[in-house]
Amino acid sequence: MESQVRGGTRWKRFAVVMVPSVAATAAIGVALAQGALAASFSVSGQSFKVTADRLDGTGFAQYGAIDSGYTLDGNKTAHPVAVSAFKNAKITNMCQSVVTPDIPLLGSVSLVLKAGGGGTPVEADNLYIDVEDLQANATFRGIDIGVAAKDASKGPGLKSGETANPYGFAQQADSATLTDVKQTAWATTAGTFKLSGLKMSVAKGVKECY
Repeated sequence: MESQVRGGTRWKRFAVVMVPSVAATAAIGVALAQGALAASFSVSGQSFKVTADRLDGTGFAQYGAIDSGYTLDGNKTAHPVAVSAFKNAKITNMCQSVVTPDIPLLGSVSLVLKAGGGGTPVEADNLYIDVEDLQANATFRGIDIGVAAKDASKGPGLKSGETANPYGFAQQADSATLTDVKQTAWATTAGTFKLSGLKMSVAKGVKECY
């Protein structure tokens, strides 16, 4: 089965629908205690933007969650997100940017990271991206829509320590290809993240990937 989705989706609104309540599973707790999964963390007060020419992933799953963290003033806050998870992913021509505003004497400062160009893509295993907004052209193969999050077995499983309903809405696919990707995210977690041709730069002003 193959399904194509084109255009933009407001994942923030989508995630609110997908997370009607908060729950946890004993299996995740056991895995965390045994060190099989990484612990969650509080997200920073800055979201970041990512673009990519292409993402090829296998073992895909997506479910709603809540990222808890802080504002830049140190106040506690929370963000509804759609977690896109891949067992394996290759990302071509990736750009990641984050802007820190209101620095004394400097104003805004931008950090830009680029990798995966020159014919060698970025490679990641057990990749989780906590997405607030996504635009892309997408093709899913072997897709199941409407499974319980805990039963989305084609993906790497629910991320440990995350506020997500294991009985809530999820979707999964054997593989997915996304092109012309533009997204805003609050967190990225991976078992391994290999950045070929890495280039990082810091500059004054607002200089984002899109």
